[in-house]
Amino acid sequence: MNLSIFYALSAAALFGASTPLAKLLGVDVSPVLLAGLLYLGSGVGLTIVRFFRDRGWQATGLTAGEWPWLIGAIAFGGVLGPVALMFGLTLTSGATASLMLNLESVLTALLAWLVFKENADRRIVAGMLAITVGGVILAWPQGPAQAQGWIGPLAVALACACWAIDNNLTRKISASDALFIAGIKGLVAGAVNCTLALLLGAKLPNIATLAPTLLVGFLGYGISLVLFVLALRGLGTARTGAYFSTAPFLGAAIAIVLLGEPVSVTFWIAAMLMGIGVWIHLRENHAHEHQHDPLSHDHRHIHDEHHQHEHDFEWDGSEPHSHYHQHAQIRHSHPHFPDIHHRHKH
Repeated sequence: MNLSIFYALSAAALFGASTPLAKLLGVDVSPVLLAGLLYLGSGVGLTIVRFFRDRGWQATGLTAGEWPWLIGAIAFGGVLGPVALMFGLTLTSGATASLMLNLESVLTALLAWLVFKENADRRIVAGMLAITVGGVILAWPQGPAQAQGWIGPLAVALACACWAIDNNLTRKISASDALFIAGIKGLVAGAVNCTLALLLGAKLPNIATLAPTLLVGFLGYGISLVLFVLALRGLGTARTGAYFSTAPFLGAAIAIVLLGEPVSVTFWIAAMLMGIGVWIHLRENHAHEHQHDPLSHDHRHIHDEHHQHEHDFEWDGSEPHSHYHQHAQIRHSHPHFPDIHHRHKH
């Protein structure tokens, strides 16, 4: 399996596990405050990890041209998205909101294909549809539908659009430090969600519940987001979003194992459709002659066919390693994904 696919599925598994783990801990707070605490655990935890990794506070490594992408991603994903979702949850049922949240992966893919010109063929679209339909079936309300207005679902859809924009903007900087990107997004989203929840009258849980909740956030939101950024780096936005949209199914599977929740027919139907979608994506073999234009950036790499460069520092031969490097123009043919080195037209 391609390592980037492993990153995407692992990110989905960790994110999907966060909800049943929070239930297992007995966290009884509002959904907005719970999301805020999970995001906060993510941001604080990753910031601490980065501090120890770098043995102190180090520069982000982002170039001047990358900061607007990061600020945009934080604004849409960490501020506007949570606010829209919070507003939507007050005007719609949880079941409807769960159903509407499947829009995120669809809108992510559509933006990647139509706006950011990421490559997609019929196989990838078919796989995306199978995974999305599986998610819709999994989230479909089991009881009688309740009458409700259109403003609530529209707000949830707006939140999905914000996160879709966030995913595509984050792809533009995915070659940069994943710990910093995920950490700063977690801090902002955590601060926004917690502030909104407290303003609405929510109360923080006691320390015996708060500490493990932050730990779940560090793993389920923080490490998950780091892996998501690494997957963006290697797969592009649409494919990463498709793999990540299996998170609700993986969360349901974990809830069945840990909480003993009943297994429904819809669960198995969703499992079959999502399995088919993932299988279709795994069998992708996209290859053609393409040209790499000159490019300069910084990320962890080995000296493969895309990284044949000299070093302006003393190098001990260890790989993978990270440093600012240049890519010369090259034209060749091989199987590839729309990763950070293959953002060409077709």
